[in-house]
Amino acid sequence: MPTVTEPGSQPKHDRLPPSEADPAVAELTVGLGGRFGRFARLGSSWWTPLRIALAVCTITFGLGVLQKAPCMDAGWDRQSWRPFKALCYSDVGFLYQERGFAEGNRPFLDTGNYPVLEYPVLTGGFMEVAAQLTWLVTGDPKKDLTDEQKRDTAGVFFVVNIVLLFLCALLTVGLTVATARGVSRRPGAARGQPMDALYVAAAPVLAVTSTINWDLFAVALTAGAMFAWSRGKPIWFGILIGLGTAAKFYPFLLLGPLLIVCLRGRKMGPFVQATVAAVVSWVLVNAPIYLLAKQEWISFWTFNDERESDYGSIWYVLKLAKHEVADVNQLNIVIFAGLCLSIAILGLMAPKPPRFAQLAFLVVAAFLLINKVYSPQYVLWLLPLVALARPRLRDWLIWQACEMFYWMLVWMHLAQFLQPGNPDVPDRIYWLSVILRMGGTLWLMLVVARDILLPEKDPVRQGDVVDDPSDGVASKARPRELAPA
Repeated sequence: MPTVTEPGSQPKHDRLPPSEADPAVAELTVGLGGRFGRFARLGSSWWTPLRIALAVCTITFGLGVLQKAPCMDAGWDRQSWRPFKALCYSDVGFLYQERGFAEGNRPFLDTGNYPVLEYPVLTGGFMEVAAQLTWLVTGDPKKDLTDEQKRDTAGVFFVVNIVLLFLCALLTVGLTVATARGVSRRPGAARGQPMDALYVAAAPVLAVTSTINWDLFAVALTAGAMFAWSRGKPIWFGILIGLGTAAKFYPFLLLGPLLIVCLRGRKMGPFVQATVAAVVSWVLVNAPIYLLAKQEWISFWTFNDERESDYGSIWYVLKLAKHEVADVNQLNIVIFAGLCLSIAILGLMAPKPPRFAQLAFLVVAAFLLINKVYSPQYVLWLLPLVALARPRLRDWLIWQACEMFYWMLVWMHLAQFLQPGNPDVPDRIYWLSVILRMGGTLWLMLVVARDILLPEKDPVRQGDVVDDPSDGVASKARPRELAPA
């Protein structure tokens, strides 16, 4: 039965403009004209949501590049404390020199006197492409170079990576716009709000963490997978998840939420297709390196297994507080399994089928909270998921403030600026930043869990909406308990 509305009103399943739907946005837009009036016109401007989001992303990313300028001027000299003092540290310039790229070595295959690259295969490939482009500018890397010349070429390598990571950022934002827009136009289906992608494009953490490492590459692949799922392409979803897992482990976690969504939608075929495609694509990418350099391929898994509790994690804080946990790996597995089971029960028992983005956010956030390392750039993993799961300005600002506070203090901690006068007294303000950061993420998790239990609170599912605008496969069939009599 078609939706019936009063004259001049909107259907319950329509997504309202942000200034109408979000009280925080409404207050902030008063100086810009406030809410839409009766004579307001939509769609007549050249500035579409996609173009606005990409422009904002360009500005945000550009500010982040400027923020890294002090380290670029210093020539990526790890012997100096300047990268931490100036808050501009990045692995990119340093690893170019410290993993043999400056001498023309290929990741995994030409280690020589350098440590094996401690990254997944596809990230190593990304770095190799950037190195090849660098050598086109700097010339033959095999010739003998002084340390100063190596730092100069590392600067070129960093600029090349800036360009490639910027393309990844634009791709992530563009795909989030398309995913948030949705495709369903049936009565009772939610309509997407593409401007939700601004929660990615305008994020302060996008500026300050995008070029710390290569995580944006995996984030772009994961955003592509979310888009493929929203368009009813489970095989492409699986392929992109497999490629994302070959670049960073975390995209693999999205198969769990996908299982719950498909169980609730009684559509197990797409889940099987996606899982098989993910496994096949991951194997095809990893097989060449595994066959040519098995020990080097295994080194990534060995490194992560043997790695001690590190920066950003609650386990690291406990270690600093002299309460180190003996076997963090086993404890992590147990806690994460318990959290995943809780999320699965939440998804299966919720009054309405949860949205895929909600479950995906909960699982990835849970993984980060209990992981033994929580690097500053890992927040990028959550950006598109938060934009799709909980597009509300208040919650986003709380989360971003906590993340930015931690980002600033971790560099101060590394520079030993927070160390009290007594060397025996630890810098507890860093501990506070870790706990505050975890609190910001936990806040979002609790709000999203509430939205699942109380769908009327969900900013995407306003009113009695059943479907998810980004759930192109599972939303095609309503579960029995919601089917009309």
